[in-house]
Amino acid sequence: MGIEDDLYTLVQRGGVFYDIEGDNPAEIYNNLCSVMPVPSGCSRKELQKELMERENVLSTAVGNGIAIPHPRKPLIQEDADERIVVCFPKNSVVMSTPDSKKVFVMFVLLTKNTQSHLHVLSSLAKLIHNTEFRKLLESKPSKELLLENIKKSLH
Repeated sequence: MGIEDDLYTLVQRGGVFYDIEGDNPAEIYNNLCSVMPVPSGCSRKELQKELMERENVLSTAVGNGIAIPHPRKPLIQEDADERIVVCFPKNSVVMSTPDSKKVFVMFVLLTKNTQSHLHVLSSLAKLIHNTEFRKLLESKPSKELLLENIKKSLH
């Protein structure tokens, strides 16, 4: 499977969520975890707690209005449970960012181990480095359009 297929599959599995309420990362994570599909063997409460604990250690905001939240430790064991959940908060949220831009999109990574996490993170970094793709994100595209552009951007 190529990088774009990995990201495509992971986003398709995780889903895309719009207008998630919250004025800070804790509220966003709490509200997102209440509506997103949670992998088997992982509770919504545990996931929300892990995302916030990671955020408290170091901001997951990477700049350009993008954050890549993830638990500090793997919460899943199976390949089939790995996913990327795309979250578009209702209002951009202030996070500690390298460029001081408010975060308008979050890619929540759920992977089974460090090796998988680094592979997905590297693939995602290449994707969000693409200016056209970042512009697309600003329009809060439909899940279908987002997936289509994931494939297109990495070819």
